[in-house]
Amino acid sequence: MNKSKDKVIVILGTTASGKTGLGVKLADIFKGEIISADSRQVYVGMDIGSGKDLPDYVIKRPDGKTKKIKYHLIDVIDPQKEFNLKQYQDQAFKALRDIVKRKKLPLIVGGTGLYLQAVIDNYHLSGVKPDTKLREELELLNSAELYDKLYLKNKAFADKLNNSDKNNKRHLIRYLEVLSGDLSYQAKTKEALYDFLILGIDIPKEILYPRILKRLQDRLDQQDMLGEIKRLHREGVSWERLEGFGLEYRYLSFYLQDKMTYEEMTEKLFTAICQFAKRQKSWYRRWEKQGKKIHWIKDLDEAQKLIKDFLV
Repeated sequence: MNKSKDKVIVILGTTASGKTGLGVKLADIFKGEIISADSRQVYVGMDIGSGKDLPDYVIKRPDGKTKKIKYHLIDVIDPQKEFNLKQYQDQAFKALRDIVKRKKLPLIVGGTGLYLQAVIDNYHLSGVKPDTKLREELELLNSAELYDKLYLKNKAFADKLNNSDKNNKRHLIRYLEVLSGDLSYQAKTKEALYDFLILGIDIPKEILYPRILKRLQDRLDQQDMLGEIKRLHREGVSWERLEGFGLEYRYLSFYLQDKMTYEEMTEKLFTAICQFAKRQKSWYRRWEKQGKKIHWIKDLDEAQKLIKDFLV
């Protein structure tokens, strides 16, 4: 292990696994700051559906005082604008440099596998100029047809896309442009820029699925997730764009357009979130098979011990 590299903690897991809560506690203990690795939390105003849980970043002390844990890569772009993998990687590396320079410990917390790998495995994401002729041809296809085309061109890359990207025409068109230019998003530099300790939270489905259901019901009944999506649409975010963000934004948009009943929406959304969690687990397992070491932890104490040993 190269001791000269700055050290970074990574906390990954499925949706509703408790990543944010654990990350905040560890950031408090080790004087760290959090970098989000979530493909939807970058968007301003998409708070409830993306699960930002911003109140969780405030630590309450026994004496009544509070401490706010600093975070990065949350609320960085308007939801009507594009935000791609290269932009995420650039901003994540910028945040890492800033945190390290100030002698704080960076903690990357999130579940978007492609975002995590782009930083940890240091993907070489070369810029490719837009291909106007190709783009005109691709614009005639819907997102499902574009994804099929991408899958045929590069199965390994297509398998890694999250639900939002799979339903986002503009993202799919851009990926096809890049791959058609013989430049792969899978290309990597020879070594990582930092020394990463990756901690994973693995919740059995018997515990995870009821937790997903409870969280969904709370967001609908207590947090007014429907109101958030109505507001986003009033502010100019199209239904097509909202559907492209996947999961909560997709199914609630369907309901608000009378494409399905409320009961149908909640049932299908719950199933979709569970399927999404299953795909996240598959992603992490595949990453391990590729040689990446993930330390699967059960609690805060286990995480603390691994981090202490790592920072020595």
